[in-house]
Amino acid sequence: MLIDAFDRKIDYIRLSVTDRCDFRCVYCMSEDMTFMPRAQVLTLEELTEIGTAFVELGVSKIRVTGGEPLVRKGVTQVFKQLGKLPLKELTLTTNGSQLPKYAAELKAAGVKRINISLDTLNPAKFRELTRTGELQQVLDGIKAAQDVGFERIKLNAVILKNRNAVEVPELVQFVLDNHLDISFIEEMPLGSIVEHSRALEFCSSADLRDIIGPKFKLEPLQAQTAGPSRYWQVPGYHSRIGFISPHSENFCASCNRVRVSAEGKLLLCLGNEHAADLKAILRAHPGDRERLKATIVQAITIKPERHHFDLNSEPQIVRFMSSTGG
Repeated sequence: MLIDAFDRKIDYIRLSVTDRCDFRCVYCMSEDMTFMPRAQVLTLEELTEIGTAFVELGVSKIRVTGGEPLVRKGVTQVFKQLGKLPLKELTLTTNGSQLPKYAAELKAAGVKRINISLDTLNPAKFRELTRTGELQQVLDGIKAAQDVGFERIKLNAVILKNRNAVEVPELVQFVLDNHLDISFIEEMPLGSIVEHSRALEFCSSADLRDIIGPKFKLEPLQAQTAGPSRYWQVPGYHSRIGFISPHSENFCASCNRVRVSAEGKLLLCLGNEHAADLKAILRAHPGDRERLKATIVQAITIKPERHHFDLNSEPQIVRFMSSTGG
C-alpha cells in the first residue's frame, strides 16, 4: 500500500547522504555556507534503515543525493544495501567528479540511472561557478558512466539569463552527440545569495525553448515520466530534452516524492518548511522500524499541496540545496 498524500501516492524518495561537496554549483553560490557537524548527519546504517522503511511502505524508487554523495566515506555500502531492496529504480544525482572511481561499483550495486549536474561546457566559466571545480573531471565522469553501461545518463543544468543561457544550444548539441538526456532547471530561491539577483537572472522554460528553437526542432514527448521534467525530443535523436519549471509551470499537482535530508529531516516539499525529524525517532527508538514507519505515514498527512516562490522577495527557504538534497 503506497503512502497517501491527498489523492496522490508517494512512490519516490530522495535520500541525501551528506551535505558536503567537493565543489559548488549554482544553487550554493553564497560565501556563507556552513556544514553540519558529523554527529548531526545520519549514519550509513540509519540511511539504510530509512530507505528500508520507505520501501516497506510501498515506495519503489530511491534517488541518492547530497551535497555530493560520492565524497561520503563508505557510501557505496548504502548503495549495496539499498540495491538489495525490491526497488523499481535506484538512481544517483552527482556532480560526476568521483564517477571514474565509483561507476563500476555503483552499477554492480544496482544503480540504474545517473543524473549529473553540469551547468556549462566552458572550462573557465565552470571554474568560476564552482570555485574550485575542473570541467574535465566531470567529462571524465560522464565517460566512465557510459563505459559501464547505465540505462540512462541525464545532465541537470540550472540556467541563469546572464550567466549561461547563451550556452543552452551547445549543451543540447552535447547531449545529442553523446546520447545523453538533459533537464534544464529554473533556479529556485533556496538560501540567501549575493552573487546575482534571482529576479534579473530568471530564465523560464519557455524562454529556454525559444533559445533552442532556432537551432533545433523540439517536439513534445507524449509519454512523460512521473518526475517534474516535461520532456521534448529533437527528431532523429533518442535524447530527451527536459524542462523543470517550479516557477512558470508549477508541477505540484503531480508530485509523488519527498526528500530526506542528510540530518534526517523528512522534507515534504522543496518549497516549504514542512518536515518531520526521522533522526530523532531512530536515535530515541533504535531498531523500532514500525515506529519509524508510523512517523513517516503521519508526516505525509501534512505534505503541502503546493509551493509559492517569489523571486522579488527574500528567500522563503533558508537552507541550501546541499543540505536539502538535489
